[in-house]
Amino acid sequence: MGESTSPISVILVSSGSRGNKLLFRFPFQRGAEHPAAQANKPRSRYAVNSSGDTTEDQDGDSRFSDVILATILATKSDMCGKKFELKIDNVRFVGHPTLLQHALGQVSKTDPSPKREMPTMILFNVVFALRANADPSVINCLHNLSRRIAIVLQHEERRCQYLTREAKLILAIQDEVSAMSETTEGPQSPFHHILPKCKLARDLKETYDSLCTTGVVRLHINNWLEVSFCLPHKIHYVATNFIPPEAIERSLKSIRPYHALLLLNDEKSLLNELPLDCSPALVRVIKTTSAVKNLQQLAQDADLALLQVFQLAAHLVYWGKAIIIYPLCENNVYMLSPNASVCLYALKHQCTINVCQSCWSAKMALAECASSLCSRVFNTSFLTLQTQLIQMVIWMLQHRLLIQLHTYVCLMVPPNEEDFRAQDEDMPFTARVGGRSLSTPNALSFGSPTSSDDMTLTSPSMDNSSAELIPGGDSPLNKRMTENLLASLLEHEREAILNVPAAQNPEDLRMFARLLHYFRGRHHLEEIMYNENMRRSQLLMLFDKFRSVLVVTSHEDPVISVFQSLLK
Repeated sequence: MGESTSPISVILVSSGSRGNKLLFRFPFQRGAEHPAAQANKPRSRYAVNSSGDTTEDQDGDSRFSDVILATILATKSDMCGKKFELKIDNVRFVGHPTLLQHALGQVSKTDPSPKREMPTMILFNVVFALRANADPSVINCLHNLSRRIAIVLQHEERRCQYLTREAKLILAIQDEVSAMSETTEGPQSPFHHILPKCKLARDLKETYDSLCTTGVVRLHINNWLEVSFCLPHKIHYVATNFIPPEAIERSLKSIRPYHALLLLNDEKSLLNELPLDCSPALVRVIKTTSAVKNLQQLAQDADLALLQVFQLAAHLVYWGKAIIIYPLCENNVYMLSPNASVCLYALKHQCTINVCQSCWSAKMALAECASSLCSRVFNTSFLTLQTQLIQMVIWMLQHRLLIQLHTYVCLMVPPNEEDFRAQDEDMPFTARVGGRSLSTPNALSFGSPTSSDDMTLTSPSMDNSSAELIPGGDSPLNKRMTENLLASLLEHEREAILNVPAAQNPEDLRMFARLLHYFRGRHHLEEIMYNENMRRSQLLMLFDKFRSVLVVTSHEDPVISVFQSLLK
């Protein structure tokens, strides 16, 4: 995972009155010996160049000299402000060339320093060298980082000529090292001398080191402007495989008010990582969030609009500071993740919860018997032990050791023999029930309310189901509505439902017809409860009454499983 997502190097090039210059590159120590020293070595013309091939595959851009890189990476002015991508053999260069617009006609008449020396630099380019087979999402992310750094450097150049000063310092050191190399045995690399003297060079080195380790980049260019960047491939991964950013975005777009936000770090450390000018709403969300509180309750307690809570939650999830779960309650069912490391020794040394030794044995039993996790956690008679066990569940969810299972219901009626052949010609059930289009969470629409109380979750299915039946009384209108809902079924399906003993009760039949579009295995029990404002006991009782035509299954929620299990 690290080799495919980490850059090979970071390079800063410029173009100006002195021509194309490679100002800095890191890493700059590519080999133990200089090429000039290697040329003096006797070598057989028939020897296999195995070591050279390995170095080329590992280091990528090491075979390109500074002059060649400055020539190919310092683009023309017409290419500035656009994505720059160049592939040479097994190396791909990605950057965002930026033009420094300092023409005489653009200098402000109110400039307090009209005698300021005009910069000699025309354009610059911060380039990341990647492997040619790098994932396209990694390429796009690093281009975004290059563009952010370029924007900040352009701003600082216009404000105080920061880039010009740093470039002059770098070029002066390069000239000094070149003069020193004439009196020594061979040429020396100037970058080793540039690094301790140039703030911009140290920022680029820090960027490279952060991308190769944590994936989180936080810079303060010129000790003034902040550049924050997150490489999701380094943060979001299960086992040894990273989660594609596209899957993360799809999951974030499917967040619902009944979901909860689980912080992966403690509140104090997370607040210390926030910048000084962060949003006060983000601080409120971090202080108010809880694993037993859904997002709708979180919005009410934090006095924020639900839509704003969604945005802040998505921000925390994208930066790897939180994950989306279903709120902890007594009815939750969990299983051990197939990617979890269940080594008890590893769990013991990773655990950060302060518990007594007697409680540790309960934790081991909890990890070994995930099927009875719910009963062990919530049905204990010792309140203190119950609180500690709940903390263990939270800890295991934070470390991707558990997967929550949800209940899904499917309508399954065996076809009659005479209708078996005709069934193949009919439309599938998912396209027939009421002609409704709601099947996935993506079909849900959100408004733009000003407060959390005005936030409503609407969908075509809800408009066509709950609003169709008038509660109370066995009125002709309700009978006609029930018949219309059941008319979308096949004849043998309708007969099988009406032959269920519970169908003789008009109220049970109306409730079944109202929830019919949920019985496609795409909406779990908690989602039905939220959309229809029903209790769990009501739904379970209805499922039991119509169990002859319903099949109940349990599996993970695809919205939150992206952070728990591998995608296929």
